[in-house]
Amino acid sequence: MLSTNDSSPQGVPIALPGAGSQALHDFLQQYPRLMVLTGAGVSTECGIPDYRDTRGEWKRKPPVQHQAFMGSLATRQRYWARSLVGFRAIEEARPGPAHHALARLEALGHVTALVTQNVDGLHQRAGSRRVIDLHGRAEMVRCMGCGSQRMRYHVHAELAASNPTWLGLDAAVGPDGDADLDGLDFSTFRVLDCTRCGNGVLKPDVVFFGDSVPRNRVEAAFSALDAADALLVVGSSLMVYSGYRFARQAARNGKPIACLNLGRTRADDLYDLKIEASVGETLEQLIAKL
Repeated sequence: MLSTNDSSPQGVPIALPGAGSQALHDFLQQYPRLMVLTGAGVSTECGIPDYRDTRGEWKRKPPVQHQAFMGSLATRQRYWARSLVGFRAIEEARPGPAHHALARLEALGHVTALVTQNVDGLHQRAGSRRVIDLHGRAEMVRCMGCGSQRMRYHVHAELAASNPTWLGLDAAVGPDGDADLDGLDFSTFRVLDCTRCGNGVLKPDVVFFGDSVPRNRVEAAFSALDAADALLVVGSSLMVYSGYRFARQAARNGKPIACLNLGRTRADDLYDLKIEASVGETLEQLIAKL
């Protein structure tokens, strides 16, 4: 039996305070092969801020839209200037307790795939191998004209050389390597074009809001879900459809769903178990019980 209290307002069992790891352990005993779906909540302990609060509402302005980035030089100037200052949050981040615990869970044979909405690459650095980067990887930059790729580190080095006065700015960092530089004039910031084709727009190799997740990633994730006994959602509000769809599909197919997340999520009425507790601490306690 799961170690839970009665239920949430939606009728979903919620683990009693301090009993989250035991509830997850019981869930894992019943459903030993999980597809894990992660979000920003697994990386906040690593110094990378998240977008939403415990109610699932925006903490800050929504991120750049794909159409705006592609269609507006001013938008690209603003994006790359903010990124030049803020991306250090991702560059300097190291895997946290949740990343290491999930890698260990995979090594123990309990993870069919780890589908992450994050773009920081920390799951791989912690040792996870069965990772599907749903929204891409932030350390890569792609030319939207010819498709060539470059490491973001090198692009930032060229941006810094072309815009040296911006390097001295200090600002609060945001999710995905952003920085709060509102109120500045970005019109003089020099952006780069592709050096291979000469004029292609350079864009981080990630899925911006308003863009679509590549079909092969979605199909791989659905295949992993089909192969799993259950779905475990960790550190995600699932407010974005690209992640929510997997909870909806699991529920449609009768697969049990457990969620470890602080606060409200879009799929609260779909879970068989919800645990509102520290992600890293709870997962570490789970590993200790296995």
